[in-house]
Amino acid sequence: MELSIKLTDPQSRGVLFGPADRNLRMIREVMGIQVFSRDQEIRLTGSAGGVSRAAAVIEQLQRAVRRNQPVTPETVAQAINAATADDAEESIDTIDVYSSSQIVKPKSVGQRQYIQSMRTCDLIFCTGPAGTGKTYLAVAVAVNMLKHQKAKRMILARPAVEAGEKLGFLPGDMQAKVNPYLRPLFDALHDMMEYEQIRRFMVNDLIEVVPLAFMRGRTLNDSAIILDEAQNTTSAQMLMFLTRMGHGSKMIVTGDDSQVDLPNGVVNGLADASQRLSGIKGISFVRLGPADIARHRLVQRIVDAYGRKDDRQDKNQQPLQGDP
Repeated sequence: MELSIKLTDPQSRGVLFGPADRNLRMIREVMGIQVFSRDQEIRLTGSAGGVSRAAAVIEQLQRAVRRNQPVTPETVAQAINAATADDAEESIDTIDVYSSSQIVKPKSVGQRQYIQSMRTCDLIFCTGPAGTGKTYLAVAVAVNMLKHQKAKRMILARPAVEAGEKLGFLPGDMQAKVNPYLRPLFDALHDMMEYEQIRRFMVNDLIEVVPLAFMRGRTLNDSAIILDEAQNTTSAQMLMFLTRMGHGSKMIVTGDDSQVDLPNGVVNGLADASQRLSGIKGISFVRLGPADIARHRLVQRIVDAYGRKDDRQDKNQQPLQGDP
């Protein structure tokens, strides 16, 4: 974002800018933006939030100049604190990513709890129906960690399980064969980073998008690691994945237990892990529901309708009292 601000009193620019443009440098460093002064205007370039807050600071300083009040470093610091105070609560929930036009925020109470759990715990399990933001928010938190150097790399994994239909032979090399299974993870990434940046990060191994089977034998230190569609893992696969966790890493496991594509009789690793690991300190379990669905309004109604049908089927299958 770029914004130009006209000086109301160009003759007082020395007072406004401070010695050697000290005041502008303070604004630039705190807000994380670029500040340029030319003739009778100041030009601000950077993120939308940083530019808007910097503009509020400059406007407050201009009011002080018009009132013949001194503009000291303390005055500038007070103006900066006032401009950022209103955003303090919002920034707790806001996830900034590489794309300056994309700001990720929770859209429900459940999503807010999910984000807070990802920020405070090293291992997070999130379950819920389609459209609740399980994968999207996990990718956003991982990208945020990469951006702020809280993680050295990001690994996105997914089991290569067909969703109820046989795809048969897939042409191409290994990457081309697994790409259809990993497409949802790429879709989330493309919302938060430019294509060339994603490609560059993948070439340099800062971002890996891999099938779950490729995780065996690895130890992942200082990494943000996401396992998507975890309801399609077996118990053995889940154990293998969880034990990849190294020092300084964060793991986020997401899945929809209403869409299991494993063969009948196979216990899915997500349900098994939820039972085995419940109550262990440092592990968070978050359950999202229909109220957290952030897609088209019809998606919530569809999920509700299928949920009601499943409930009726379960009741019909229960044995009558007295039956063997």
